[in-house]
Amino acid sequence: MYYMVKMKNTIRIPPAEITEDLDVVSEKIVQQTFEGTMDKEYGLIVMAKNVKRIGEGRILHGDGAIYQQVEFEALTFKPEVHEVVDGIVCDIVEFGAFCHIGPLDALVHKSQIMDDHIVVDVENKRMEGKETKKSLKVGDKVRARIVTVSLNEMNPRESKIGLTVRQPGLGKRDWKEKKKEEGK
Repeated sequence: MYYMVKMKNTIRIPPAEITEDLDVVSEKIVQQTFEGTMDKEYGLIVMAKNVKRIGEGRILHGDGAIYQQVEFEALTFKPEVHEVVDGIVCDIVEFGAFCHIGPLDALVHKSQIMDDHIVVDVENKRMEGKETKKSLKVGDKVRARIVTVSLNEMNPRESKIGLTVRQPGLGKRDWKEKKKEEGK
């Protein structure tokens, strides 16, 4: 889920940039420092804006830089267990399908795709149910429910998010349309 939150932190303004407009410099430094990072409380910081300097900055002896407290608004993405999300299949591997859900990728293990034996064709980036003939390939849009979340603060791209599409109302859109046609 996306959230708009207010955050406070301290930034370092290098001596070379002290002669410039500190408001502009502060916004640039906040964006470079925090966008794309993971915060345990708020999730992945997608965007930072409306940066305000708080009080006077401090200069440490021997450094020359200004250490400035700032407050800013941040657009964050924090996946929550049981949340229903829309995603796009971005890769098919032997053990399941990876999906883009917002700015992060999540895995739908093949056991969580359908109640059918799944034949995986990694070379053609496609999987298909043996009995139902339901297929899933790169580029397909799916609706899924988040079942596990393990966010990695040090490397957000290595966060692990698990999905399921086995429950009613979830999966690929045309799977639901086929069920309606079959009268199920």
